[in-house]
Amino acid sequence: MRVDEIKVFCGTAVPGLSKEICAFLDVPLGDAIVSQFNDGEIKVQLNENVRGNDVFLINSTAPPVNHNLMELLILIDAARRASARRITAVIPYYGYARQDKKDKPRVPLTAKLVANLITAAGADRVLTLDLHAGQIQAFFDIPVDHLYAAPVLVDFFKKQEFDNLSVVAPDTGGVTRARAFARRLDADLVIIDKRRPSPNEAEIMNVVGNIRGRHALIVDDIVDTAGTLVKAAQALLDHGARAISASCTHPVLSGDAVERIDDSPLDEMVVCNTIPIDKRKKSKKIKVLSVAALLGEAIRRIHNEDSVSSLFV
Repeated sequence: MRVDEIKVFCGTAVPGLSKEICAFLDVPLGDAIVSQFNDGEIKVQLNENVRGNDVFLINSTAPPVNHNLMELLILIDAARRASARRITAVIPYYGYARQDKKDKPRVPLTAKLVANLITAAGADRVLTLDLHAGQIQAFFDIPVDHLYAAPVLVDFFKKQEFDNLSVVAPDTGGVTRARAFARRLDADLVIIDKRRPSPNEAEIMNVVGNIRGRHALIVDDIVDTAGTLVKAAQALLDHGARAISASCTHPVLSGDAVERIDDSPLDEMVVCNTIPIDKRKKSKKIKVLSVAALLGEAIRRIHNEDSVSSLFV
């Protein structure tokens, strides 16, 4: 890798993950000021020359979503105006992804709006992980490398050597993801049929598949309020599950989510570090895995113009 041509900077959303990525790449984290003026406006200054460099800007649009999104946009603008050769926005968690279709009258396509903002700011490429809906890639008019956290999560669960494992899709929209997990873990597939009376509220209807006496592994991409997850775990317990684990890529964990998980039938929940978990939200049930090597390898391949497709598993 041509270290003299690559520069990696980050915002304030995922500093720990950014440092891990740089350690994997064996490059220093770029020197940048990312702070605020007294009135709350975001102030950014790159303290290194990036003219003609391949620049990677890391920031999750995690809570506080709007603040972190603006940080990313301003970082992109700063790098563009400093004559970076190519700018890649590395977005471990892409916020606003749940508003990706017009399913009601007079609602916005916010996932598309955010894609437009990132492109207009000056990004040449986007690297992201486990989009809530794969079709969001089509909202961008620039290349998108969409990775999956499955290799990291599956490797962890393989080492657990669970007996009689069933992988559970918490809703019909997650069947493709759960099926991929089940195939790689040589497990059965179970589907939970639910409906949403309103946003962030789920009602479990049916459990499709045999779960009695088996170890259930619920697989999802995002856990926000944990309401769906906890109801799914309770439904599996009511249907005779012997033990219940869960995994997700993006632990949003808003509101009382951690308390719900602690009080639920879940034995453990395995998440990735695309969003830092506040110290006040720590739980003995929650285990955090790092996706630094996955993102770092993708950055290395993008920089060297190598194929990234082998990471799309």
